[in-house]
Amino acid sequence: MRPDVGVGRLAQPWRLSFGGLVVACLFLCLSLTPSLLPRSWLFQGIVSGILVAIGYGIGVLASWSARKIFRRQPSPAIRRNSWLTLAAVGIPLTVLFLYLNGEWQGDIRALGGAEQPSPYRYVGVVLVTAAVFAILLGGSRLLRRVARRISRFLGRWVSARIATAIGAVLVAVLTFGIINGLMIDGLLNGANDVFREVNGQTKPGVDPPASGLVTGGPGSLMSWASLGNQGRTFVTGAPTVAEIRRFGGAHARQPIRVYAGLDSAPTAQERATLAVRELERTGAFSREVLCVITTTGTGWVDEHAADSLELMYSGNTAEVGMQYSYLPSWMSFIVDGERAKDAGRELFNQVYERWSRLPAGQRPKLLVFGESLGAYGGEAAFAGLADMRSRTNGILWVGPPNSSTLVREFTEAREVGTAEVFPIFEDGRSVRFGDDTASLATPSVPWTSPRTVYLQHPSDPIVWWSPDLMFNKPDWLRERRGSDVLPAMTWYPLVTFWQTTADMAVANNVPAGHGHMYGSEVVDAWAAIAPPVGWTPQKTARLKQIVGE
Repeated sequence: MRPDVGVGRLAQPWRLSFGGLVVACLFLCLSLTPSLLPRSWLFQGIVSGILVAIGYGIGVLASWSARKIFRRQPSPAIRRNSWLTLAAVGIPLTVLFLYLNGEWQGDIRALGGAEQPSPYRYVGVVLVTAAVFAILLGGSRLLRRVARRISRFLGRWVSARIATAIGAVLVAVLTFGIINGLMIDGLLNGANDVFREVNGQTKPGVDPPASGLVTGGPGSLMSWASLGNQGRTFVTGAPTVAEIRRFGGAHARQPIRVYAGLDSAPTAQERATLAVRELERTGAFSREVLCVITTTGTGWVDEHAADSLELMYSGNTAEVGMQYSYLPSWMSFIVDGERAKDAGRELFNQVYERWSRLPAGQRPKLLVFGESLGAYGGEAAFAGLADMRSRTNGILWVGPPNSSTLVREFTEAREVGTAEVFPIFEDGRSVRFGDDTASLATPSVPWTSPRTVYLQHPSDPIVWWSPDLMFNKPDWLRERRGSDVLPAMTWYPLVTFWQTTADMAVANNVPAGHGHMYGSEVVDAWAAIAPPVGWTPQKTARLKQIVGE
């Protein structure tokens, strides 16, 4: 071991680069800064480990480039002092940011009403960070070794530069093939099999319905088994007539719920056709309200949104949904994103075609609902605002992904001076963004019907995540932070992207009113979009209490 390395002796057995460690230390500190949601020590360690590895790679590349450009090596004294400086600055700085991370995480939890972090989380963060970094560094060095051996082998016949280039390309192609073909495809296929099995199960207490007004009951065109796990839960989960009466529905009726499972028919078109026929069978087109729902990946429908609409209208409603995947939304977005669009487009278009053939005075209110990936898929049924207004009586999109076409269109065309988290589009006359009654009430211009609402939280990573976060600072981090986002959250290249990616994994593990948990806020939205005759703010408050229980 060279004596001139000094403190660097600790790193020498692993041949760590000084330049790589400098940038890795910087990325480690930045990874500990706050993001949208609180992170456990495990997720914090994973994010930090990934970013440390990225920072190390950038530092190594920068050092290599500097040596090639300047063709000079620092003296032994400079190297020794550099390692001493790195230790003297890097270690205290890391300890400081670990401490600050605990403070920031506590503040984020306080904003969202979550439990405070464990005082021992620092140890877990450090251990996981080190493990992730070691795995990624070891993997990259293994690939480099393979590339060098290929280069040496090819060097027998071609020049060293050509051999090196060919070796690098071959390893890159091989690595991509392994990751894409074996790991990603294998994991997704495995996950599909697992969730297909889950789809065939039925939650405890969910039994085949005795009523013919819901799919799976007597006379249903689709079998109980074909509805899938989420479909069976949805059709049997409506409030009872007694519950509706207790809320105040003197003329309470049993709600109609129609659902086409992934196993009900081979294609989205056929499933939508079955759903429309089922709506006809149950008498759905004679109800006061008909709501078309685009589900999330597994076929899930938010019970808060479904129940609140049924209670508002004393059960004089019909709701219809259709499954298009077995996978959870985040997986479905990767592999089934187009299926979500196809399902949203096909179901709404077929329901609309049948609904539009009714006499104008005998049609139910046609409402549309989609949450998360359901909002992304549901938007696909419409070409734009004019289409939404001409073919519906109101729309509710909850937690729409950042890549949703229309939400980006409305946000980018917002009024000058309005924030991206709650933009105002065309004075708010048709489309409004918010998360409660107060935010939906502004601006105070007349809100014409039909109305569209986008419910979104400032702290919802599903709404704000985008690949653009890697290298472009978004407006929502240029402006004043939203009410449940720490003012200390700052955009950093690469870092914020990975932080927000990790936030998505815990977006549903926070109290209602934050992250991707909207709970009873859908009551505010429905009351703004399509309130029944005689509806009052007092009824909204009471219904929110019931739905939120």
